[in-house]
Amino acid sequence: MPNPVQRYEQVVVSGLAHVDAPVRVTSAELEEQIAPTLARFGLSSGTLESLSGIVERRMWEPGATPSSVSTEAARRLLATSPVDVSDIGALVNTSVDRDFVEPSTACIVHANLGLPPEAINFDVGNACLGFLNGMALVAGMIERGDVDHGLVVDGEGSRFVTEATIARLADPAVDKRTFRESIATLTLGSGSAAMLLSRADMVEGGHPFRGFISRAATQHHELCRGQFDDMRTDTRRLLSAGITLARDSYKEAVEAFDLSNEAVALYAIHQVSRVHSRQVVETLGLDPDKVPLLYPNFGNIGPAGLVITLSKAVEAGRLTAGDRVAMMGVGSGLNAGLADIEW
Repeated sequence: MPNPVQRYEQVVVSGLAHVDAPVRVTSAELEEQIAPTLARFGLSSGTLESLSGIVERRMWEPGATPSSVSTEAARRLLATSPVDVSDIGALVNTSVDRDFVEPSTACIVHANLGLPPEAINFDVGNACLGFLNGMALVAGMIERGDVDHGLVVDGEGSRFVTEATIARLADPAVDKRTFRESIATLTLGSGSAAMLLSRADMVEGGHPFRGFISRAATQHHELCRGQFDDMRTDTRRLLSAGITLARDSYKEAVEAFDLSNEAVALYAIHQVSRVHSRQVVETLGLDPDKVPLLYPNFGNIGPAGLVITLSKAVEAGRLTAGDRVAMMGVGSGLNAGLADIEW
């Protein structure tokens, strides 16, 4: 039987950075653009914010690409890192959003950063779980001795899919089913993040990456399907199946890594909306004071979201040496994962 638990003895988080997209777009502004459709379906003003708990989300300026914003996050990280670019042996891009079908977004970031030609680079796609998978892949390379340092990056942009969805929902001919399946798209936000993982004896002051656990429930793969311009979601069934998977995977992680509210100082969770986040906290029995909320002002930033949550917590001074951090999420598919880090 496959072992879902990966343990690391030689891996540390040696750098972390994020970039907030600069353009604020409120839920009220999006609603104004589909007001006739809302009225036709008997929905009052304020429905989007009321349902999601999202006051505003961020977007990049027109023309920004996943590679350019990922590069910006990576450069912000490397500007304060003792690790030289020439020593980075791997780059993994994990964004849902991509510059092109090919070449990989990773190779563009690789070129932008001037990484050495020996540094392996590739994209990993696994919906909102992608960054955690990228961390696990790089950690495995380091643990095996393949590389000493590896970068994981993610750049998400919601402008194109949001504008396409607004146009679709503003169409007088849109039916209620399309509206219902598309409305979750308007929760999406934008942002970028980067994390540097290193071999523990190659850096000072790194934060041990203790392990990673994953679990799948792929019988639910049809509940959320997205293209670059269109995402359709069975919101209720996705929430129910996702919470069940989160509960089962968290139970396994608690046993594997000896997690508890007393042991964990911060839970960086993937956040979709108010209902989703509350149900995760309640179902898993998490201390809500240890769950920083990102969604009210940034929306759902996909795989970058939980990394941005952690980065913001570090900037705010919420963590001290020895604190335990649980990074966890569920992505469309469905797949779940949890990373155990000691700060």
